[in-house]
Amino acid sequence: MRIVIAAVGRLRSGPEIELVRDYVARANAAGKHLALTPVDHVEVEGKPPGDQRREATALLAATPEKSKTVLLDEHGESWTSRQFAENLARWRDDGVGCVTFWIGGADGAAQGLKDQADVKIAYGRQTWPHKLVRAMVSEQVYRAIMILGSTPYHRD
Repeated sequence: MRIVIAAVGRLRSGPEIELVRDYVARANAAGKHLALTPVDHVEVEGKPPGDQRREATALLAATPEKSKTVLLDEHGESWTSRQFAENLARWRDDGVGCVTFWIGGADGAAQGLKDQADVKIAYGRQTWPHKLVRAMVSEQVYRAIMILGSTPYHRD
């Protein structure tokens, strides 16, 4: 099952993009035997900033056909890391070919995108910089693969 992390805006050099690249590379290496690859990080244009409808259109264009969509939203469900892993495994086992995680711009996602998302999840009720959210999603994908592979990376 392919996993796409689609985010509005471009990350320049810095620790956030390095974390994303590291976790995506780790996930791709570890996920092969679990049929959880490829993992891709896709950046879409976010100009002009704050144009939620244009951002939504760009995220939709970056979403593979028939993809299960998961929107990162402060009002979404809170999942444990194990629940995150279980959902990825269930979708894979149900024949879902791709899961796309949507990360909106600085002003959040357009209502239309929220309405189209199959699932909405939150990393708590706080507002997080989307640079960090990319790293957090990338790490959780890697962690899910480690959980499903029964490695000692995740400790309950």
